[in-house]
Amino acid sequence: MTLKVGVLISGRGSNLQALIDAAADPDFPAEIALVIANKDDAQGLKRAATADIPTKVIRHGDFDSDGAFEDAIHAALTEAGVGLVCLAGFMRLLNDSFVKKWKDRLINIHPSLLPALKGLHAHERALETGMRLSGCTVHFVRPSMDSGPIIMQAAVPVDPDDTADSLAARILEWEHRIYPLCVRLIAEKRVRVTNEKVHISGTRAPATGFLSPEPAE
Repeated sequence: MTLKVGVLISGRGSNLQALIDAAADPDFPAEIALVIANKDDAQGLKRAATADIPTKVIRHGDFDSDGAFEDAIHAALTEAGVGLVCLAGFMRLLNDSFVKKWKDRLINIHPSLLPALKGLHAHERALETGMRLSGCTVHFVRPSMDSGPIIMQAAVPVDPDDTADSLAARILEWEHRIYPLCVRLIAEKRVRVTNEKVHISGTRAPATGFLSPEPAE
């Protein structure tokens, strides 16, 4: 049975596009049933419309409280039969009650190797602190910001000449690779959470590591 996915966005929706592209493959075990934006001008809405995916705009300012806003999102996801929610640049923190309703069915992608560099401006902070590696993380969402069991990470070397934009662009390429892969693994029921750690069947850790920077010969 195909897993129905709901995607929450606020902006351009590049990770949404990666999910749309993956779901276009007939063999992909998930479909995007609904895209919800909290802003009318979110560019991702056009991406969804182009792919004939239902969309809905639910604006925070139209509600008297965070709870009412999130109840509307929950109702829309439930009505669409969504079994997994993907946050893809959704720029609002979700309250504990919403997160608990969707526990282990709500995932996020963050542009750092969590638990390092939680929050905004991860690329700038990676450069400021002289980190040799950065990357991206897909994780199950928990009430605390950018926390929760880690599903998958991709490491990206930081180049001495990097700017925040150049580092962000290289990391984004990996975001687009691992987010659809994580959705596939969940849809194939290969992911389980035990004691707040993720176990994935049929995978293994890479055989070797690498240095950054690498000594010149």
